[in-house]
Amino acid sequence: MTGLPPEMHGNEPNGGGSWAEASQPAPPPQASPLEGEIIFGEDPAAEALYEQRRKRRRTRNIVIAAVLVGALVLSSVWLLFDLLNRNAQSAPAVPTPATVQQADFASQQPEWVGCYDTMQCAKVRAPLDWADPRGEQIELALVKQPALGGAPKGSLFVNPGGPGSSGVTYLASGVDGAASRTLQQEFDVISWDPRGVGQSSAVTCLDDAGMDKVLFGKSTTDDLEAGTQEWLDAALKENKAYGEACLEATGPLLGHIDTGSTVKDLDMLRAIVGDDKLNYLGYSYGTYIGARYADAYPERVGRLVLDGAIDPTSTEVEVVREQTRGFELALRAYMTDCLSRSECPVSGSVDEAMAQWRAMLDAVEANPLTGSDGRMVGSGTLLTAIITPLYSQVNWPYLDQLYATVTEGNADVALSLADFYYDRVDGVYQTNLITAFGAINCLDAPRSLPLNLEQMRADAAELERIAPTIGAFQGYGDVGCAAWPVEGVDSRPPVKAAGAGPILVVGTTGDPATPLRWAESLASQLESGVLLTYQGEGHIAYGNNACVNDTVDQYFLTGAVPAEGARCEA
Repeated sequence: MTGLPPEMHGNEPNGGGSWAEASQPAPPPQASPLEGEIIFGEDPAAEALYEQRRKRRRTRNIVIAAVLVGALVLSSVWLLFDLLNRNAQSAPAVPTPATVQQADFASQQPEWVGCYDTMQCAKVRAPLDWADPRGEQIELALVKQPALGGAPKGSLFVNPGGPGSSGVTYLASGVDGAASRTLQQEFDVISWDPRGVGQSSAVTCLDDAGMDKVLFGKSTTDDLEAGTQEWLDAALKENKAYGEACLEATGPLLGHIDTGSTVKDLDMLRAIVGDDKLNYLGYSYGTYIGARYADAYPERVGRLVLDGAIDPTSTEVEVVREQTRGFELALRAYMTDCLSRSECPVSGSVDEAMAQWRAMLDAVEANPLTGSDGRMVGSGTLLTAIITPLYSQVNWPYLDQLYATVTEGNADVALSLADFYYDRVDGVYQTNLITAFGAINCLDAPRSLPLNLEQMRADAAELERIAPTIGAFQGYGDVGCAAWPVEGVDSRPPVKAAGAGPILVVGTTGDPATPLRWAESLASQLESGVLLTYQGEGHIAYGNNACVNDTVDQYFLTGAVPAEGARCEA
């Protein structure tokens, strides 16, 4: 999939929301309403901002942003108050698996070792290229919490989304963030780092300083008008250099981290743990893995829950449009709530408040802020900071802090939120989330040269029309993967999973990252798809609503699915 930055990490990554009790976010600083005035230090320059909208500087760095903007964020989100102050967990020492003969991939016997206090970790082998199983091999890292009841019904594989999110880190940071205690009693809960990610054989592109330069530094496109041929040529040149750095650092693996290969890996893992059929809980991009698995191996489908579903047939343009629309609506929902509170930093009607946020984005587009550590905050970084708390209503107070500080010329809250999104702590990227996200997207949603600049301009104008606040900063994502050094592989066909048992698809009415219509489309494509609709806000429903929790748990335990048209209320 594609998207602004990838999904966030949840409870470390809290893909499905937090099952455990958690404190509320730190209260935002008290600030008087700003009455819509945009104050940037001592240089307001407010009136000039609107004159620059047609000739805007693209201060989001086009190298990564063009790869990421193609899909606002397909991933599960982890709660901010758990992660902002988290301590990174070091990877355990896991024995390197022996080389595997061609016929033995599915019959490997993992050497499970104790890790992360109460869990077990292992590594297994997979072919680099499933079309050439005699060739080079890669490693896949797994983590397991054995069934708490001691007599498992089988395994429950969990994927937090992304692409690029570490399933090992996700589960190691708290199984309660992935599955209920009820399911933990009955199943071995397992996650893994997909190929290209984390502790598995992983994609790498740049060191931490290089990533900072790409994400927070100055680009050669910054002073050019977006959508011009000169701008496009400069963007393609930058992206080509970034892609070549990834290929040089990663090698042949860069061309074999597509979702189709991950689906084959998942079927191998199912066989390795001894399950005849796959029980699977996928969040966000994890639903894409699950849907493709069901279509490839319908006879091996056990019980699959796909929460925060993606429509497998959506094109990149459709993904960007729907996610841009979704986050615009989520921002309006926040604004409605904010204006009902006395401490809200904006004032007036919802439309007037949205205009104030647009003016803030325009301001940093024209005059980027500089954080206390010297990093730059342009419109791209600010947009990332805005989107981050919109994944869950509990995190909306961070938006109060963000607006109040940015309009005073202080970039540090924006940088903290962006760091959370990028999994960056004290200057160190804790995982390869960002690099893997872009690299997998470029295989799954390929673009090719020459690009149609006229169509790109039309698409960008459409984004601004449907999302007047954030849409202007979401265009031209086609650039990132057009210059990618390895060829894409995904044709995005519909899924059917003919003959599979019932598959439960969960969609949320107010989900900004994976809109309900995608869940509806996926459920209708699957011959045995059953849709459960959650009437509420936020990305991902399981773990956030008792009705959804009970329905999902009963499905995994008994196979029972809800009636057609089933809904759960917030």
